[in-house]
Amino acid sequence: MPSVDSVSQGNGDPNTPSRTAGRQVGRWFSIRRRSLGMWGFVLNRVAGLGLVFYLMLHLGVLSLLTRGPESWDSFVGLVRHPAFLSLDVVLLAGIIGHGLNGLRVALIGTGILVRWQRQMLIGLGALGVVLLIVSAVLIFTA
Repeated sequence: MPSVDSVSQGNGDPNTPSRTAGRQVGRWFSIRRRSLGMWGFVLNRVAGLGLVFYLMLHLGVLSLLTRGPESWDSFVGLVRHPAFLSLDVVLLAGIIGHGLNGLRVALIGTGILVRWQRQMLIGLGALGVVLLIVSAVLIFTA
């Protein structure tokens, strides 16, 4: 027998979803009142998807090697442009963010430093920003 709440919110049929079910799904996508740990979770997933996309793109670019040295040399000349170098900085941001946050998640998952997860996220985020700035300077000056 369905509960009184599920029947009173719907049309009386227990197989019909209630109006609050749509609101609950909408709350899942809401960005309000999310903890810092949730944003770390989102960052890790987005960076992981970006790195998978980059890997597929990288394999496609390596196929230029099969077309001969002149094709590869023209591509290398193109990627030395500052616009492409900025994409390398974005790639490094994904690698650093995914790697450091993955380290945090691994430590928390094994029960180490669980109480300090917020501080670890902030500290590793600050370390990541410093590493990214140093890397960006090296990319654009080398």
